[in-house]
Amino acid sequence: MALPLLEAPYSTQNSRVPLAASLQNGGATFDQDERKALIEKAYRQIFFHALKVDREPYLESQYLNGSITAKDFIRGLLLSDRFVSDYYQCNSNYRMIDQVIGRVLGRQVYSNAERLRWSIVIAEQGFPAFVDQLLDSDEYLSNFGLDLVPSQRSRVLPGRATGELPIYQQFPRYGADWRDVMSKRAPSPNQSFAPSGQVSEAWVNGQPPAWALKVWLGVAIVGGVEITRVLLTVALAALRHS
Repeated sequence: MALPLLEAPYSTQNSRVPLAASLQNGGATFDQDERKALIEKAYRQIFFHALKVDREPYLESQYLNGSITAKDFIRGLLLSDRFVSDYYQCNSNYRMIDQVIGRVLGRQVYSNAERLRWSIVIAEQGFPAFVDQLLDSDEYLSNFGLDLVPSQRSRVLPGRATGELPIYQQFPRYGADWRDVMSKRAPSPNQSFAPSGQVSEAWVNGQPPAWALKVWLGVAIVGGVEITRVLLTVALAALRHS
């Protein structure tokens, strides 16, 4: 039996930026230029910066022709192969909750209670269910509705003259733990590997055996002589026909 969604009371003093537009009707209309601008804003909000190969042309086309809403477009980006492989799979559930809540709800996570609440959802129902529940939440719909791209909602903290950095600039794609794991997997500059990914037992101190070096040198010499012969043959043939 699935655990019920835990309560996560507010525990922040951040002031919020009021949104003047009505968000409940879901009937906002945008021209093509406005929709293109919202697409770019969505990429910045979710990815900070998306390379050309990371873009989702099918989603963009659907949004531009009005087949889907901005909320659907955001969902598509969060569940895209790029976000799943480069963000979700590189982070713990707790850190992923920080990342997604920041990008989708435009605020920091309130407390560890909220992290625990959503980590249970991810563990039991999967990452897509977590994304759907955030996008369908009253908090999301009351602040962004169906047609606005999520944006930063915290403004000024007590005792500070400036507001917070945008959420997408606060969270690197992966944390120090993932960086440390990947650095341990990377080969050292002086280490040579066999095709299997492991150092060959025939190599000594990172160097191939003497016979292998001789074979490689012989192949290189023969190959060099053959290439020279072919180039000379082509050059002489060209001179004869000139």
